[in-house]
Amino acid sequence: MTDGAHEKPENRADLRRGWTTGACATAATKAAWTALLTGAFPDPVQITLPKGQTPEFALAIHELNEDTARAGVVKDAGDDPDVTHGALIISQVERGAPGSGIVFRAGEGVGMVTKPGLPIPPGEPAINPVPRVLMTNVIAEVAVEHNAHADAIITIHVPGGDKIAKQTWNPRLGIVGGISILGTTGIVIPYSCAAWIHSIHRGIDVARALDTPHIAACVGSTSERMVQALYDLPETAYIDMGDFVGGMLKYLRRHPVRKISIAGGFAKFTKLANGDMDLHSSRSQVDMAFLAGILEDLGASDDLLAYTRNANTALDVLVRASADNLPLAEAIAAKAHEQVMEQLRDADTNVEILISDRQGNLIGRSMA
Repeated sequence: MTDGAHEKPENRADLRRGWTTGACATAATKAAWTALLTGAFPDPVQITLPKGQTPEFALAIHELNEDTARAGVVKDAGDDPDVTHGALIISQVERGAPGSGIVFRAGEGVGMVTKPGLPIPPGEPAINPVPRVLMTNVIAEVAVEHNAHADAIITIHVPGGDKIAKQTWNPRLGIVGGISILGTTGIVIPYSCAAWIHSIHRGIDVARALDTPHIAACVGSTSERMVQALYDLPETAYIDMGDFVGGMLKYLRRHPVRKISIAGGFAKFTKLANGDMDLHSSRSQVDMAFLAGILEDLGASDDLLAYTRNANTALDVLVRASADNLPLAEAIAAKAHEQVMEQLRDADTNVEILISDRQGNLIGRSMA
C-alpha cells in the first residue's frame, strides 16, 4: 500500500506536490458522470478536495456510449518518488437503478481486499474510504445540477496496476490483483513518508484482525531474512518498518499485539538504543560518545574508548569490540529494548530486539 524507500532531499521547499490516486479517480468519475448525463465531457474537470482545494485535471481519455461513460486521468505525483506516478486512472460510470446508491467495483489493475483489518472489508475493491466519499459527492453534485438521481456503478481501472502493486505492500496485506485507490487529503506531499507510516499501521491492523500471535517489524530485507531464518511466521506477520520505529511504536501503544520482534542492523539500532525514533541517516546520527559509554560499562580498554569517540562508523567500532570479545551488540540490543518498552508504556506486548550484521546473521538479541 505504499511506495518504495527513497532518500529525502535536504531542501524540500521547491518540490512540487502531486495528486493521489483517489483524487484522480474522483476527477475521472466526475467527468464520466457529467458526460453520461449531458453528453459532453468537462475538460479540464474541477473537483473539491477535503480541505477545500479545487484543482483541475486534464483528461487523457474519454469515451461515451448510451449506457456507459469512461474518463481517464494520468496521475501526477509531483516530485514524490511514487510508484503510481504516471499511471492512468480510469473511471467507468454506469447509471444505477433508482435508490440503489453508489456501487464501487474493481476493474483492471485495482485490487480486491481479501483479509480483515483494513479500512475496507474483505470482498470489496481496494478503494479507500475518503476516495469513496469524494466520488459519492461528485455523483450527487452533478446529479443535482442536472435533475438526475444520484445512483451509479463506478468501476475504477488502472492498466498495469497489477504490476505496480508488486512494488507495494498490497500482496502482503491481502490485496490481490492490483493497486489501492488511496488518499486522505487528495494531495501528495513529496517525501512526507505519510504513505509508508500509513502502510505500517495497516499491516498491524491486518495482523491483529487475523489474530496473529507474533509479528516482526524489520528495517529492511537483510533483517527480514534473519527473522525468517529464526521463525516460521506467515507473510502477514512481517511489517516493513523501514526507519519509522517511532511511528510504529506509537501505533502499537494503542493497538498492541501479543509479541513483536523488532529487527535491524547494528548502526541503526545503536541510534534506537540512544533514544532516536527515526533511524534515517538524514534525521539521526550514531552518537559515538554514547557508544563509548556502553563500551566503558563493558570494561573496554582506554585505547578502544579513545578510538570509539573518534571513529568514523559504528560498524568499525563493532569489529574492534568483537576482536576484544566484548558483547557490544548484545548490550545495544538491551538498551534498544529499554527504549522500546518506554515508548510502549503499558501496552501488553512482549518485545524482542534482534540485531543483524550485514550478511543477515544474528549478532545481538534482547527479550523481555
